[in-house]
Order: sequence, then C-alpha cells, then structure tokens
Amino acid sequence: MPMHYIQANTNGRLHPAGEPSISPLNRGFLYGDAIYEVWRTYHGVIFAWEEHWGRMRASAQALHMKLEVTPVGVLSEIRRTVAAYREQAGRSGELYIRLQITRGGGPIGLDIALADKTDFLLIVQPCPETAPEKARAGMRLSVATSLRRNPVQSLDPAWKTGNYLNNLLCLREARARGADDVVILNIAGEVAEASVSNIAFAKSGKIVTPPLSAGILGGITRALVLGGIAASAGIEVSEETILPADLGSMDECFLLSTTKDIVPVGEIDGVRFKVAPDSVASRLKAAFARAADDYACAHPELAA
Repeated sequence: MPMHYIQANTNGRLHPAGEPSISPLNRGFLYGDAIYEVWRTYHGVIFAWEEHWGRMRASAQALHMKLEVTPVGVLSEIRRTVAAYREQAGRSGELYIRLQITRGGGPIGLDIALADKTDFLLIVQPCPETAPEKARAGMRLSVATSLRRNPVQSLDPAWKTGNYLNNLLCLREARARGADDVVILNIAGEVAEASVSNIAFAKSGKIVTPPLSAGILGGITRALVLGGIAASAGIEVSEETILPADLGSMDECFLLSTTKDIVPVGEIDGVRFKVAPDSVASRLKAAFARAADDYACAHPELAA
C-alpha cells in the first residue's frame, strides 16, 4: 500500500484516485468547465459544511451550471468515500475532502448546451499539515511580476472553478525564485491573494486584509476570521487596499486557508515579518482552533 493513498468516488463509484474515471470528452478535462470545494475535518467532523456548500451553489449559479446533487446526497457519498479511504489506507487522522462537479461530457464544442449531465468526483486524502520549520520561521513569499490576478470583469476569482492556470503560473514564477508561495497583485497593482490562500497582515496589533473588491476568492477561513473569530481573541480587523510599497510598514503577515487555517509568513522578497508565540497570528490561530473545537462539538451530524 502506498504511503499516501488517495481515495476517489466518481459518480458513486469508489476507486483509487490513480485509476482513470472520466471520459476524454468531459468538459472539466477539456475546458476547465467545473467548480469545486474543499472541506477538512477537525476531530473527525467536516468543518464549515454550510459555508462551503453555499459558496459552491454561488459558483454553480455564476457558471450557469445546474447542481444535480444535494447536500444530503453528497454527505452520504462523502461518508462512503471516507470509509473506503480508512479501509484502504488503514489510518486515522484529519482529512482533506474535495468535491468537484463538472458540466459533464458531450460533443466537442464550447457551447454549454452540448453538455449532457453533470459529473461529480470526490477525493479523500490526509489533510496537509504545515511543516514544523514553516510554522516556526514562517513561509517565504515572492510577488509575481509577470502576471496579475484575473480581473473580476474577465474571470472572477470569487468563482471557485476548475481553471487555475492564472494561480499556477504566478506560483511557478515565485517558486523559480525559491519562494514557498506567491503574492499575486490585481490589475491595479494592489495586493490580492496567494496562490490558493487569502493573505492578511498585522499592523499595530490590528489585522489588515485586502477587501473582496480587490478581486479575490471569498475564503471561508477569511470570512470566519472577519465574522467573529478575530473579535473573540480581542483582535480588530479591517479591510484595506494594500500596495507592495506598504509591506515594509506591516509587523506580521499570514495566510488563511481551509486546509491549514492560519499559516505565518516570515518574509516577502526580503521584507521580514514577526513570527513568534506572542504574535497576532499565533493568537488568531489559537482562537481559530477553539472555534473549530466548538464546531465539532456542536455538529456531531457532520462526523465523517
């Protein structure tokens, strides 16, 4: 058995993720004509279930895609997939759960009327963890200079779609410079987000993060932090336009994502940030952990 087994479920059929499962005519494969969401578990409970499902509905509506699956049906398929993963992998631990829905197959052509019916694909694997050295020293980021974030008027980053070439190429540039992740700017040259994470800063004890109007994904972790988790730790939050020239005035930087919640950043292109047990990011991470614990206790019906 591989050290890192990945379980898949294509339209209800359980199989190893390395096994082919979709048609070459699938529009998600041909055109990136797909939407997806990722959940993770805390204490074996699927976290922020409704928030992610609501974002998936919004993405489907934006792409004029009819969702032919229901929350109840998907939850049942997730449990089947998790059970198969546990049996095959022989391990416990927290999980990464990805649901991708494509518009389906049909004759080759861009017209969405050619699609037959939507397909769903579930993937279950271990939830990724922040490496101890990165938690201790922080991530290294670099600002992309060759590309900017998709403008809202072109392909809105708020839609969580199967098309990630913009993020991929921006990350490639940063990785070529030895960075762990990238800071992507929008067309106006303002800080937008990282490759698959929202970004935030701390200045004089307050959290500062780009607004949704900067053209970013409305991250669930970001929304929960702004919606009350930061306040529970006594930390003020504001949404502000941030320029690359502002980085030197920030005390801290951190990323926000579903799978890793709060991850400290130690450096962006030579600009250093505080990473310490008494930092704002550390206090926020502790508050997030408490909120995740409370959620798991309050939602036993979402146990996977």
